[in-house]
Amino acid sequence: MSARSAEPPRDERPKTTVLTFRDKHRRGEPLSLVTAYDFPTARAVDAAGVDGILVGDSLAMVVLGHPNTLSVTMEEMLHHARAVSRGARGALLIGDLPFLSYQADEAEAVRNAGRFLAQSGMDAVKLEGGKAFVPTIRAIVRAGIPVQGHIGLTPQRANALGGFRVQGKRADEAQALLDDARALEDAGCFSIVLEAVPDRLAAFITQKVHVPTIGIGAGPGTSGQILVLHDLVGLTSGHTPKFVRRYAELGATVTRAVEAYRRDVESRAFPTSEESYTMADEEWDTFRAGAGERRPRPVQARAR
Repeated sequence: MSARSAEPPRDERPKTTVLTFRDKHRRGEPLSLVTAYDFPTARAVDAAGVDGILVGDSLAMVVLGHPNTLSVTMEEMLHHARAVSRGARGALLIGDLPFLSYQADEAEAVRNAGRFLAQSGMDAVKLEGGKAFVPTIRAIVRAGIPVQGHIGLTPQRANALGGFRVQGKRADEAQALLDDARALEDAGCFSIVLEAVPDRLAAFITQKVHVPTIGIGAGPGTSGQILVLHDLVGLTSGHTPKFVRRYAELGATVTRAVEAYRRDVESRAFPTSEESYTMADEEWDTFRAGAGERRPRPVQARAR
């Protein structure tokens, strides 16, 4: 199979950093983030001008076909993060620390966070959890690695939460989330993802912390939004969360395109002579003159 090696030039834009996030937040400008998991999707998302690209552990479900996020490994995350960093130049790139890469040991958490920057070209890391992970977050930040927090529905703890459920609907749960957000801010997080949180609670938390909040299923009152690319463009099937807005239906488009290709192959309508490479007549004549006709091998009678 062949691949086109010549890359078209891309318009450069200033590199987004954690300071960009801070400055836009102070000016009240919403932040836009999208997930990406490979080179071509990273290029497309980056060209759209989003502020941040998350290489999320949702990779496990969206790209690798697992039923949850728990099975994706650190090596798989790094592999895909490297591809994304080769495709995106302008957006802030955030690597998602997978399950058991930071929970057991602070030193291991710092090493794994550092690998995202040193080996995969990420600008920051994200990890799930509230107050319980403040010491870990402090250790990573102390090592010079920007950290994005993540509270509310934390998919790595879905089993403990009783499934993929909205978090913070009771008053005591809402207070715990507010406490978590304040703790993450104090620990040094440059932003905090709020997932599957009631809209009024997400807006309230956003008002009470001084770092940007990034909502996914948290209503319009957060400092910014993030969606999974494959949800956004219609490349996922099955249950779609109510907070997902589909801006395209690429899954159906891809299927129709491949069906048309299959029909053209079966009817020999593809490829045409215009889509084929040619050979000069004199070279073909020289080849035919020298090649001759291949003689069939004699058939040997089997010994009886």
